[in-house]
Amino acid sequence: MRAISAFRRFAALGTAVTLAVALAACGSDDKSAASGPDLGLMQSGTLRIGTLTDAPPNVYVKDGKFTGFDNDLITAVAAKLNLKPEFVGTDFSALLSQVNGGQYDLGSSSITVTEARKKTVAFSNGYDFGYLGLNTTKTTGISSFDQLNGKRVVVVQGTVQDDYATQKNLDPVRVPNYNAALGQLKAGTADAWVSPAEIGEKMAKEQGGGTVILAAKELSDAPMAFAVAKSNDKLREAVNKALDEVIVDGTWTKLVEQYYPGRAVPANFKPGSGSVKFTTPAAPGTPAAG
Repeated sequence: MRAISAFRRFAALGTAVTLAVALAACGSDDKSAASGPDLGLMQSGTLRIGTLTDAPPNVYVKDGKFTGFDNDLITAVAAKLNLKPEFVGTDFSALLSQVNGGQYDLGSSSITVTEARKKTVAFSNGYDFGYLGLNTTKTTGISSFDQLNGKRVVVVQGTVQDDYATQKNLDPVRVPNYNAALGQLKAGTADAWVSPAEIGEKMAKEQGGGTVILAAKELSDAPMAFAVAKSNDKLREAVNKALDEVIVDGTWTKLVEQYYPGRAVPANFKPGSGSVKFTTPAAPGTPAAG
């Protein structure tokens, strides 16, 4: 009888071990399934993102954390894809070539889509619109873009603002980042900075020392999007799908109200694929969505 009881205990133990192994295998399969299809990432489960550190309210570092409208939005997109975002700071002038060269999976920096840039990278669907800004100081007397001829104009190298200044034959001074552009205005070594208007306005108020102002702005006719390598259609398609999801669930609207309070959305602008419904951000003077 003791031998039979021992055999039964051994058999039960064997069954438990077999069940545990089977459950572990199932758990492994579930984890693999949760991570989704192969998206051609540098590291499985991680979305490595090249961005800037000095361009609020779009992309910047606060208390050691990468944040801003663009980076909070791509963080929400990554969550939909069950990916962990990993941000790395870089200069805008190098960002697109770094993305296409495989140094980053994706670029996040209010990147305006242009035909020239499409030769270097592929783009997600558009998630934002923007304005060209004209930053100057209170003493220059400059109040419009048509007064820039013959003035010393600074731009961040490789940006749409750089393209604008070049096309207007302004012979711009090119600097690597937004802090450098603002620094030239404050030091009096530049008369004007052609900026992304939201960034230029915020930096003028917070870091302009009371002398830098946003004198004018005009709407850009091209959307902003995330950049991915031209060879990675799977990631681009996955990002587009997740972007639509964060538009539908209200995250996009919430972030617009957080970072651009009171900013009107142009009637012809539809974020993402353009086929999904979104809540119009609250108008000035009304409570933001929770």
